[in-house]
Amino acid sequence: MTAPAVTLTDVSMGFGSVEVLRGVSLELPAGQVTALVGANGAGKSTLIKVLAGAHTGYGGTVTVDGAPVRPASPADARRAGIRTVHQRVAEGVVPGLSVAENLLLDRIAAGELPWAGSLRRLLAPAREVAAVLGLRLTDRVLRGDVHDLGIADRQLVVLARALDGRPRLLVLDEPTSALAATEVERLVEVVRRLRDVGVAVLYVSHRLGEVDALADRLVVLRDGVVRSERTPPFAWREVLLDMLGREGAGDVEERVEHRGAGEALVLDGVRLGADAPPLDLVVRRGEVTGVVGLLGAGKTELAEGIAGARPFPAGGLRLDGVPFAPRSPREALAERVYLVPEDRAAQALLPGWSLARTASLPFLRGLSAFGVLNRPAERARAAELVERFAVVARSTDQPLEELSGGNQQRVVVGRWLLGTPRVLVLDEPFRGVDVGARRDLARHLRAVAAAGAAVLVLTSDVDEVLETADRLLVLAERRVRLDRYRSEVDRDEVVTAMSTVVAA
Repeated sequence: MTAPAVTLTDVSMGFGSVEVLRGVSLELPAGQVTALVGANGAGKSTLIKVLAGAHTGYGGTVTVDGAPVRPASPADARRAGIRTVHQRVAEGVVPGLSVAENLLLDRIAAGELPWAGSLRRLLAPAREVAAVLGLRLTDRVLRGDVHDLGIADRQLVVLARALDGRPRLLVLDEPTSALAATEVERLVEVVRRLRDVGVAVLYVSHRLGEVDALADRLVVLRDGVVRSERTPPFAWREVLLDMLGREGAGDVEERVEHRGAGEALVLDGVRLGADAPPLDLVVRRGEVTGVVGLLGAGKTELAEGIAGARPFPAGGLRLDGVPFAPRSPREALAERVYLVPEDRAAQALLPGWSLARTASLPFLRGLSAFGVLNRPAERARAAELVERFAVVARSTDQPLEELSGGNQQRVVVGRWLLGTPRVLVLDEPFRGVDVGARRDLARHLRAVAAAGAAVLVLTSDVDEVLETADRLLVLAERRVRLDRYRSEVDRDEVVTAMSTVVAA
């Protein structure tokens, strides 16, 4: 092993009576990619925030090139040579500022560039930062509000900013969760290039294929403790045992494919964009329909159109045979058509809200009488959610943003599963959750379908849809390119259909 760029020695961190990190000691060598994996609640996010300067009340020591450091803020961490790209894209951009300003935010904060003045002066250095990741942005894009970008493009802005200059340690927390395959390949090449010039990289991902392709070393964190360190080739069954424990990793049951009988939702000639071709689709009760597609395939437009968040520009819907044209998510909710949106932080959470309040938000009418919220009923609902979905939290009054990303996702998905949906639409429901949590959520989704609902799961991950769905559709260029039941298709067919370019 080469000399460590960053070393953690006996690092411990707790919140109240809950100890999250327990004596973590870890070396991050220069010129190597160290993959960090672990189940939800293992302590990964807390460890990352210690390195990033977001958590300061920890025990133990952190050194950079042998010199002790104790960053009191992200700016301190940056000065020490530690750059972090967090899992939650919303934490990395500042809405209201231009794309150029967001690309140069670290330089502006360090006083290297003026905050006020002509935006035109920032365009050239912003292009330089974007070019590190191979992004070629027009002046129009650079001048625009960063909030107008899609989630994937915002993720690329955050990544490009972190790569500005040569960090001593680059921490990437689920960096590809919002990226399409071509963007993932670009990021992988950049990471390899940084590794080759001596940068230490800590790569956190639940996508095991990425870890296989990139990692020189793998570290498993479980219950706040480093359980194992491995070098390639990685024995993934043993890694899963380290992550989940023998009981969790071994709990992989054979599942029966279910085929629904009744038509719950019918889409007739809808368009997933003004210039998209018409699309016909039948979603059936009693089965999980999985839709897989790359960025730009039309997945989110499909999900939001069904739920009234972004009405289709053309075409019509029928719900249980009756015309259905929701003009807002509220109208869809009244018909028990539920949507779990793609961007958890921006679309599903409210800052400062507790677990209990977040869980009850869509169902306040049923938890209230004469406009007064029934607090005991709200707490009971939250307790049921915590128990059924194995949410790790101190209490149901804990602010949701204090939970790990995976536990937040359990709450965001689980609150809808406590309802009685006719149609349940989930856009990237497994983003940021580990393999064990994915299996748990998938079992719950199949149970909802078995109870008579139509379940539609949209994802960009082939393995997720193969593990979850009964019926599988591939969406490419806003068209359905493949529609088969799980037993009728293999992985290669799915990947081929995803990558097929439709002739003009």
